[in-house]
Parts: sequence; C-alpha cells; structure tokens
Amino acid sequence: MKKVCLIIFALLGITTIHAQYQVNSFFDDKGMVRLETQELSEAADTLVSIFHRADDVVWSRVVYRIVDMRFKQNYQLYNPVSSEDPQFKSLFLVMLNAIQDGMEVYEKSSDIGDVKPYFNLPPMPREMIPTVLNTDRTGELGDGDIATSEYMLLNYDSITKEMRFNNYSYKGFVRNQLKYMIQEIIFFDKHYSRLYSKILAIAPMHADNITYYDDMPIMEAIYGQILFWVPFDAFRPYMAKQYIIQSDNNMKRVTFDDFFLKKLYTSYIVGTSNVYDRMIPDFAKTQEEIAKEQERVEWELLSAEQDLWEY
Repeated sequence: MKKVCLIIFALLGITTIHAQYQVNSFFDDKGMVRLETQELSEAADTLVSIFHRADDVVWSRVVYRIVDMRFKQNYQLYNPVSSEDPQFKSLFLVMLNAIQDGMEVYEKSSDIGDVKPYFNLPPMPREMIPTVLNTDRTGELGDGDIATSEYMLLNYDSITKEMRFNNYSYKGFVRNQLKYMIQEIIFFDKHYSRLYSKILAIAPMHADNITYYDDMPIMEAIYGQILFWVPFDAFRPYMAKQYIIQSDNNMKRVTFDDFFLKKLYTSYIVGTSNVYDRMIPDFAKTQEEIAKEQERVEWELLSAEQDLWEY
C-alpha cells in the first residue's frame, strides 16, 4: 500500500512539473518547423531595461549614427526583401506593420539639414503617412488618393481610420531603403560606475527621396533621405516579437530587439551634441577629414569611461 501511494505521488509530481514547464515541440502538428509567435508576444510584454536615477548620471552625450544595411554585419536588418515570408521580416516591414497597428511617427524638422528628431511636437497625422511612403516621386503615375493609390506602401481610410499595407510597390521601394539613422545617448552612471548607451530614436532613410546634385552638402543629402522619426522605446515591443533571419545557424534565434540591445550591428558616426550645434560633415569637408574626425570622436567616447571612474 505504501509503494502504491509513493507511485501516485510521483506521478502527480511529474504532472505538476509538466504543467509548470510546458515543453514546446520543434515541429507543429503538420510536421513543419513551428513558428514561435506566441512565446515572442508574451516576452514582448516584459522588455529588458535598467533603471537609472537622474542623480546618478553625471555625464551624457547625444550621438547620431547611420546604420548602413549594405555592410555585411547589417544584412539581417534588410533581408528578406519579400514581404510574403511567413516566418521572417525585414526591419522596415516590421516598422510598417507597427505603423499599421497604431505606432506614432514624427516628421523631421522643417529646417533643411537639421536631422534631429523633435518629439515635443505632435506626431505626424495618420493621413499624411501614406504620402511620405509614396513610390511615385514624379506625381504622374498614381492618383494621389491615400485610400486607394497602389503607389503608396500604406493606404489610409479616413472613414474607418484603418491603415492597409500595399504589397504592390513594396519591393521597388525597399530596394533603395538602405539605411537608418539612430539617435543614441551615451551616459555614465556613477551608481554602477560604468558607461551605458541607449538608442532614443530611429529613422528610416530612402535614397530616392531627394534629387542629388554635385555640390549638395552632405548633411543636406542625409536630411533629404530621412522619411520620419520613431521613438525607439515605442518600436521595441514590435521588434521583440520578430526573429531576424539567420545566415549561419537557424537555431541561433535573435529578435530585432536583441540585435540592437546587444549591438550586433555596425554603424558610423555622423555627429554629436555640441555647443556649435553642427554635425561632422558641416565642418569636415573632404572624405579624409570626415573619417579622421569620426575616428577622433569614437575614441573620445570610448575613453570617457576611464576619465569618469573617479566618480
């Protein structure tokens, strides 16, 4: 009788453990690799963040960088180019889907050459977003109707207030959507006695958004390519629900949020906050001068932690 009771208790224990720690199969009921969308959706509600007291931050500097997806380390942000892949999406498609879902975006400054985001201003009206994502730059192909134009990546119905993704022009548009600008803050927290960095905002850039000419200032060209700005923390829940495509090991599953949080991307610096309110290309005219100044600023930021350890 005692042995029977022990067996019953053991079975109950195994059942309880299984209920608490559900084992997910690698394959679904059709024998295909299971898409882990449910787990990602649950994880996105608890994003990783570190609390920093304002009194503990003794030094900070805002930095502007460009993430060029033509660099091999950033390929995973650009691919897949197709919008019909059931498992993977490009970062831009994740952003479009987030906008459909209601994520707010902000217009760039009206001052040509000023690339900084201004989130103290109202967000871009929903009906204006399709006009920014318009593949018809000439105005001759589409009818200009934000609700029906097939040349706009997103269509907006002003009656139902719904945003619809338009797949017709997607491939043609993303062919030239090759960069992102990020606004980042680097700061020293004396409580942890170390340097931290946090992305504040991200902006997609489109090469066909401007008409180039030979003597165009670099910052003016960069400004022209910016489509809009997105607060990075508002975008994180959507990035946390999507795995990036992997080239070497499909089991090395990393979300877009992980990709940025772990700094798996590469970027180059455009400028930092300074008393002159200017970016590096504003005063460094040749490519050689720009490269030297970028190297100097990067080294200055890296060495800042050593200088602040006295805190």
